[in-house]
Amino acid sequence: MARFPQGFRGLLAATVLAGAAIAPGVQAGTYGAGIENSQWYLSQSVFECTLVHEVPGYGRAVFKHRAGETLSFFLESELALMRPGNGRMVVEAPAWRPGVKPRPMGNVTVSDGPRQVELDSRQSMILIQGLMDGMSPTVTRESWYDRSPIRVRVSNINFSRQFPAYRSCTAGLLPVNYDQIKRSRVPFGPGSTSLSAADRRLLDNIVTYVLADSTVERVFVDGHTDSSGSRINNRALSEERANAVADYLIGEGLPEDLIIVRAHADQYPASNRAADNRRTTIRLQREGERPELQQAQSYGPATPSS
Repeated sequence: MARFPQGFRGLLAATVLAGAAIAPGVQAGTYGAGIENSQWYLSQSVFECTLVHEVPGYGRAVFKHRAGETLSFFLESELALMRPGNGRMVVEAPAWRPGVKPRPMGNVTVSDGPRQVELDSRQSMILIQGLMDGMSPTVTRESWYDRSPIRVRVSNINFSRQFPAYRSCTAGLLPVNYDQIKRSRVPFGPGSTSLSAADRRLLDNIVTYVLADSTVERVFVDGHTDSSGSRINNRALSEERANAVADYLIGEGLPEDLIIVRAHADQYPASNRAADNRRTTIRLQREGERPELQQAQSYGPATPSS
């Protein structure tokens, strides 16, 4: 059995008592908001939408949809009260709806980190449907301190009031997030400076993101070639490739003074494959990030051009 410092054991015990106290008539070790304190809080922007529900005595239940990603759900607790392993999730009716059959969702993985339970998009949508139907998703797992069952219940009360605004927020999310495009790569064919339709879609997403994020202060555009030509020709070709990308970004609305164009010829190969080295890289820099000369060398997987 895991051993905890005396002060931590006391805190755990106090938390369990608090969890039992919030729901009269429910066995100790059950955490969940009642009618009087069940709230859902919406945080929204073009970068991320979150619906947060405080679970008294335990932590938070969060639906999160980040731009460019899919919906997720997690249970978060600073104390990590549940023992890591397989927990059981059930979408069940609240106490005031006796006779309604629960909907088992099977096992879920309980981790030892702050986010003890994390669900993918499909499972998250099942939870949302259950909440909209007036049901309460519940995770059961044995505790760290004495292996007795702990039940964490997500209340449906007031969820339906916030969900339409949450859905509206997700409809307005940007197509990508910062992590997805902060380092990007445009490949080129031998001797080519032409942009493909896929390249333009990538650059369109970069423009859309940068125009929305006022913290982006620099966009580095770095042209590269393979080593097949002369140094002079490669230098000129890498500059043309960088300018092709920069001109497109500017043409789609990116401020010209935000962009720094550099040409490197074959000086910084990404790999031993010539196709990997025929590229232009784009790196975004936010306020406070340390500028680095060559972070834009070989972003993303190598994608040979035809």
